Amino acid sequence: MVRTGTFTPRPWKHGRRISKLSMPKSEARAEPPKSTERYRVFLDTTRALTGTLSSDELFEAIHRETAEVLEASGFYISLYDQGRDLATVVYYADRGDVSRVGVAYRGSDSEVIRTQRASMVNEHLDDRSLLVLGDDDTDVTSSAISAPMIHKGRMIGAISAQSYDAEAYSEDDLTMLQGIADLSAVAIDNAQQFAELQQRRREAEQIEEIGRALTSERDPKEVLGKVIAAVLAVLDVDGASVWLCEGPNGKVGRIADAGGEISLPVGLTWDLDGELGEKLLEMHKPVIIDDLASSPLVPDALREHLEAGSSIGAPLTIAGRVGGILTAGSRRPRHFTDDDAAVLQRLASQASIALENARLHANLQALSLTDPLTGLPNRRRLQIHLDKEVAAARRGRSLVVVVFDLDNFKHYNDTFGHLVGDDILRAFAQILDDENRAMNLVARYGGDEFMSVLSESDADGARFYVNRVKDRLVSDAILGEYGLGVSIGLAEFDPASMKSTADVIQAADMDMYSAKGHRPEEPQTES
Repeated sequence: MVRTGTFTPRPWKHGRRISKLSMPKSEARAEPPKSTERYRVFLDTTRALTGTLSSDELFEAIHRETAEVLEASGFYISLYDQGRDLATVVYYADRGDVSRVGVAYRGSDSEVIRTQRASMVNEHLDDRSLLVLGDDDTDVTSSAISAPMIHKGRMIGAISAQSYDAEAYSEDDLTMLQGIADLSAVAIDNAQQFAELQQRRREAEQIEEIGRALTSERDPKEVLGKVIAAVLAVLDVDGASVWLCEGPNGKVGRIADAGGEISLPVGLTWDLDGELGEKLLEMHKPVIIDDLASSPLVPDALREHLEAGSSIGAPLTIAGRVGGILTAGSRRPRHFTDDDAAVLQRLASQASIALENARLHANLQALSLTDPLTGLPNRRRLQIHLDKEVAAARRGRSLVVVVFDLDNFKHYNDTFGHLVGDDILRAFAQILDDENRAMNLVARYGGDEFMSVLSESDADGARFYVNRVKDRLVSDAILGEYGLGVSIGLAEFDPASMKSTADVIQAADMDMYSAKGHRPEEPQTES
């Protein structure tokens, strides 16, 4: 019975040791097949392997077929990445106990991978570049045969059968293992291609679905959140983030959003200079960082948040200019491939379109809700905001509305011209905006009238705000020069007597007109 257990690699002399899993069991040594039986063995192996496309099932089948004809108390399969010179043990068994926990080692350190030739060692395995199976220094495999898996000139990896007995293998055994390795190479290559096709199909479906979701979204914050979720799902990574390029030359990076286990602090900024900025901003190319801990490409501001692992980034290009960067990261070292980079770039392209659409929509919405002269919210925006605040005030939250009316504005406008009149309106709007709290709203109500909506404030707080505005009015360079006055009325929402926004506005208007009636007429400024 195959059992799965835990795995802990330990170095041992010149070899590598894979710790034996719990509850070992003995296996009967398989008798080597006679030469007349080899064709039958290979035929049976071919049948067993060619119909298997699942990697896990395929590795089990290779082990099973090998153990049928060869002593395999110890057995492992490693796959080789030539671009990184990295071999990874994807399956191993020690006296019946099986694990698929990956162990990585440099491929060129392996004699079999380096020479692309089968190897037989019948004693002193620790003196050779082999993975040595066993539990401790006194109970380790003594002999081994290993063979490369090569298909169409590509080194796919290696398989090894090992025994706790010395002199356990012959040249016939080595030939048999090489034959099994050749068949395994074809089967593994087919399984890898099938898995890649399946992965690309899933990615294409996900990206298409993401594209539909993004194009229907108009809120930039919602777009960012969906982009982050898409990267986490499609690339199966531990973290994702969107950087926006800001500053005069677009070379200041700022994290606009992040998600996953590796969640970078939103708002963090740093200079996008050097090689990283050149590749992303000028060459418009994805960047792959295999080792975040040691790579000089990682900005110092980010390094403390990225202790280890790997990352990949792709530019967000809008109208030919890089406006941001989409990143994906893994906590553990991971070899992001060119295919991964292509997938991330496709997601970045989708995100770029969605963000630009959201930005244009936000601009159009802002234009429709903004007074073009003063830049303040217009009457429409005021009404939307005030409706929400009145609804909250009905539930008990305090609310004060303040109305400002520039005294004799028509006189100033007619006397000094419309340009001066516009300057006066802009100057007064700036004062209101400066004195306004972020949670409140100040708007141009119409003509020379302005309104402030003070949330969670009472009449005393509103008067304090009004006095600040009056002080600024007197000291302002433009308004002070013309001696402009302002009539002010305020009303605190009363749930007992007020039901709507019109009620509280009317009360503020009445207070303003009352103030006008009790104030002496101000002198007219002559031209």
